[in-house]
Amino acid sequence: MADPIPITGNIVIPLDEVEFHVSRSSGPGGQGVNTTDSRVELRFDVAASPSLTDTQKARLLHVLSGRLDRSGRLRVVSSTHRSQLLNRQAVIERFAALLADALRVRPKRQASKPSRGAKERRLGAKARRASVKRERRRPNLDE
Repeated sequence: MADPIPITGNIVIPLDEVEFHVSRSSGPGGQGVNTTDSRVELRFDVAASPSLTDTQKARLLHVLSGRLDRSGRLRVVSSTHRSQLLNRQAVIERFAALLADALRVRPKRQASKPSRGAKERRLGAKARRASVKRERRRPNLDE
């Protein structure tokens, strides 16, 4: 059996949980471009994975919702190389990077207020802009 795919320090996805499909690539190639299946597609069912906890599955389903197909499977494709082996390695690397990034917990943003100097600069700029517009007006001859 081949090596499992390491995602983070403690998360590893066995290869029997992913499906690989190969097809003809529209990318670079020589004379054999029309006969060689070099495009590799990896499919991973996030919800059915026994390697992930329920919280990790929920996080992946939320963060990667735009990349999942109707059945809830993640699809990653590579056709950048001429070789099927290189495309397979590339798709595994993209898959691992995608999952690792989606599972990374980002710190919550701390609400802050603009500094006093920033407020003064903003109001000063508004006043300068207002005076420029005021100077462009037609003079009022009634006064």
